[in-house]
Amino acid sequence: MARESESGLPIEPVYGPDALAGWDPARILGDPGAYPFTRGVHPTMYTGRPWTMRQYAGFGTAAESNARYRDLIAHGTTGLSVAFDLPTQMGHDSDAPLAHGEVGKVGVAIDSVEDMRVLFGGIPLGEVSTSMTINAPAALLLLMYQLVAEEQGIGADRLTGTVQNDVLKEYIARGTYIFPPRPSLRLTADIFRYCRAEIPKWNTISISGYHMAEAGASPAQEIAFTLADGVEYVRTAVAAGMDVDDFAPRLSFFFVARTTILEEVAKFRAARRIWARVMREEFGAKNPRSWTLRFHTQTAGVQLTAQQPELNLVRVAVQAMAAVLGGTQSLHTNAFDEAIALPTDRSARLALRTQQVLAHETDLTATVDPFAGSYAVERMTDDLEGAAVALMTRVEDLGGAVAAIERGVQKGEIERNAYRIARETEAGERVVVGVNRFRVDEEEPYEPLRVDPAIEARQCARLAELRARRDRRAVDSALTALKRAAEGEDNVLYPMKEALRARATVGEVCDALRHTWGTHVPNDTF
Repeated sequence: MARESESGLPIEPVYGPDALAGWDPARILGDPGAYPFTRGVHPTMYTGRPWTMRQYAGFGTAAESNARYRDLIAHGTTGLSVAFDLPTQMGHDSDAPLAHGEVGKVGVAIDSVEDMRVLFGGIPLGEVSTSMTINAPAALLLLMYQLVAEEQGIGADRLTGTVQNDVLKEYIARGTYIFPPRPSLRLTADIFRYCRAEIPKWNTISISGYHMAEAGASPAQEIAFTLADGVEYVRTAVAAGMDVDDFAPRLSFFFVARTTILEEVAKFRAARRIWARVMREEFGAKNPRSWTLRFHTQTAGVQLTAQQPELNLVRVAVQAMAAVLGGTQSLHTNAFDEAIALPTDRSARLALRTQQVLAHETDLTATVDPFAGSYAVERMTDDLEGAAVALMTRVEDLGGAVAAIERGVQKGEIERNAYRIARETEAGERVVVGVNRFRVDEEEPYEPLRVDPAIEARQCARLAELRARRDRRAVDSALTALKRAAEGEDNVLYPMKEALRARATVGEVCDALRHTWGTHVPNDTF
């Protein structure tokens, strides 16, 4: 009897040659590093060097996070990935009423360029690749990073990294939006233009399906809605007068890796193939690098359990294998205790060691795309591609990603799938080891990492001291220039950088844009 995949597609007990009837390997597969990139974006993939081991970290104050980064670098991390607290993600200062109780809780609190200087103190920004998980205020954090690099004497042309900058998925699945979709897309296009001129090696966006998956999206929904967002971003940039080949090579993506290894491998391969075709055929990109879907992967936080948390070590290892077998460019492995609290130093180190074992003690790096030609994986890749393209076509028929977001379409589809998963879990049809099967009578005690609640008071004191000694006239003048640019068509990043240099805060800069562009009110009808 056939099983169904996470996307609701059939998985046959046995696959044979008939599964690929009429299949043309030369057309559909190609070679690694060649169109349509089913087999990977580089000819040698991990046989040349392993993926980037990029650990996501950030909590409490900038000083505490800086200590964690130094520890991760000392233990072999090859890329930093910054988590920001909710007030920062929402464009509020730590002393704002809405920030109370959330300062430093799910990431590091950054209120001004001075916090950013502390965050990266002693870390040579010209040598480390940094990814910043920030969306609505992405431009602010990128500019702060550039200002800190300038203080270190490092030119912007040497900076490498990624700013997530994917606000469309916030309206779909996550909720940390500030401005309405259309001015948010204008801000995205301004970031594209600014980085092309000022920070040429920077990846200007990481178009994210991860958060959709964490909200309940199936693999087919994850890649369909993510790639549809990508199409919207490309159209926005082209409509703003940019040539597609000027910015498309710097686009990157961000996906989840679940425990369902075969479907996840098929998902990554299908996503590469779809994106290559869209970029070459729909947008007419000429540069082969514009056709490549490069992506970061994070193991599935939603699949981690607070019950018997040591089991998460196994889950994370399996998920990481799926990402590697699927050809990811960089990987973050979750710590086993993340379903309970922020990771401890020990659990974060164990998560990194998981990647190092896969890279150095297995043969996963010995050959490129080891599943190529597999009856099962190739058929699942084709099936996932078909399901994802059908969803993308539905979004397109509604007028594109923004029009569909405004009607609540993607959000509704994901929520319905999440409800299905919850019902199956509660009924015991979907086994979650340690939760609804193979439980223990009494859990072993575990002491999680806790964020000091006094952090908020200290951060507020830093803000008060900053405001007291800065030049208020310079701040006000810079914020006025920012509002003027936002009202017109000038690139807002240039006056925004001057406002931050004058020590305007995250909240003040975002308030200036709120005053001009307004805020988003979601449509929850679907």
